[in-house]
Amino acid sequence: MVTSLKNTLNSKSIVRVAGAFDAMSAKLVEITGFDAVWAGSFAISATHALPDASILTMTEFLHVSTNMAESCQIPIIADCDTGYGGPSNVEHMVKKYEKAGVAAISIEDKIFPKQNSLLEEGKQDLLPEKDFVAKLIAAKDAKQSEDFMIIARIEALIAQQGLEEALHRANAYERAGADAILIHSKNKTPDEVFQFCDQYHGNLPLIVIPTSYPNVTLDELKSHNIKMVIYANQTLRVAHTAMKDLLTQISNHDNLANVSTKISSMEDIFELQEMYHLKNQEKNIESNLKKLGYV
Repeated sequence: MVTSLKNTLNSKSIVRVAGAFDAMSAKLVEITGFDAVWAGSFAISATHALPDASILTMTEFLHVSTNMAESCQIPIIADCDTGYGGPSNVEHMVKKYEKAGVAAISIEDKIFPKQNSLLEEGKQDLLPEKDFVAKLIAAKDAKQSEDFMIIARIEALIAQQGLEEALHRANAYERAGADAILIHSKNKTPDEVFQFCDQYHGNLPLIVIPTSYPNVTLDELKSHNIKMVIYANQTLRVAHTAMKDLLTQISNHDNLANVSTKISSMEDIFELQEMYHLKNQEKNIESNLKKLGYV
């Protein structure tokens, strides 16, 4: 039984979430003790060797999130960019993701097609508040369970629109029915995020993604009433580095002696794949077939 993300938020002082890009990386997030998985559009786009710029379809992103949900017992939070269209598209998206067993979706208040928030000189135009509120209303009306969460991601700080605009939008999105607020920033310090959190007087849990201010501590986040931290893309980036380094070493040598001690064992992967469960199942079936007289 998958743990409810809302229950996790209510039971922990801060929820720790790590990014994943496929079922294997999601399973590793679970095994290493995180509370939930972030199915990030940046990482998933990168695994297709495509820009994080609204190029992949909802169906392609949904396929990855579905695989994660089927593989894990912790909640999956799907990064759904701008919602793949208008309110009708958002309604369809929520129904599909909820049916797939995803615990929450995050949609951001930028104009489609969006570009990654941390891209140097990226286009970061905000959607008019009214239009994004319409998406949130559609999302709220579409969900079947109160446990399914709609996360409103505010990009006003990314778009250089200032703290007041961010706070105004947070209050509007809460009134529209959002279940949580994700406040994003590309500053190298968390100062403007902390200012936002200190001045937000609503009732929704606050979420941050500290990619650009990686030295911030959990205690610092908790002291500003932040309830969830998402380490969104580090798994992708370390996988990229590790694979590139390994392939370079193999390319420069005529055998695998230099790399065999630096990679996971086959047994490690068998364990992740539950291959040993399969072998135990075979033994159990064989035993029952004998009892029934087939062997």
